[in-house]
Amino acid sequence: MELSIRPVRENDLETLEELAVRAWEPVFASVRNVLGPEIDAILHPDWRQRQREEVRRYCAETSGVIALIAEMDGAVAGFIACELHQDTFRGVVDLLGVHPDYQNRGIGTELNRIVLEHMREAGMRIAIVGTGGDPGHAPARRTYEKAGYTLFPIAHYYQAL
Repeated sequence: MELSIRPVRENDLETLEELAVRAWEPVFASVRNVLGPEIDAILHPDWRQRQREEVRRYCAETSGVIALIAEMDGAVAGFIACELHQDTFRGVVDLLGVHPDYQNRGIGTELNRIVLEHMREAGMRIAIVGTGGDPGHAPARRTYEKAGYTLFPIAHYYQAL
């Protein structure tokens, strides 16, 4: 199978929206399991729609954003989007999603490798990415660690009122 990486095009957005929902469904199920349905309902009342909106916001042609697609034999297998903050020399990965049918094949690692190259070429001095500490985010944590990121734990506590 041949993997290729290319920039996101406007006609990719609907496919990416659906990929994002499929890729993050287990993640949101994990969050719901950890936090419970009451808190989850407050935090993520319509996570599917929010994810679609996030994809549109970060993957549409936006100044200062790099958005790339991974294709496996011509099929969209994953994507990554990052913002370049020229004032602070920081590149921030906002979205990374790999279609469930293509996970565990190194696609997320390759997307990270290429976006990090773009960050270096753009003069960024540091790359930042955030993800959850729950079981549903474990694949994302592994991908970021393979790409060379250093974990800095941050604790968030939730309580329904």
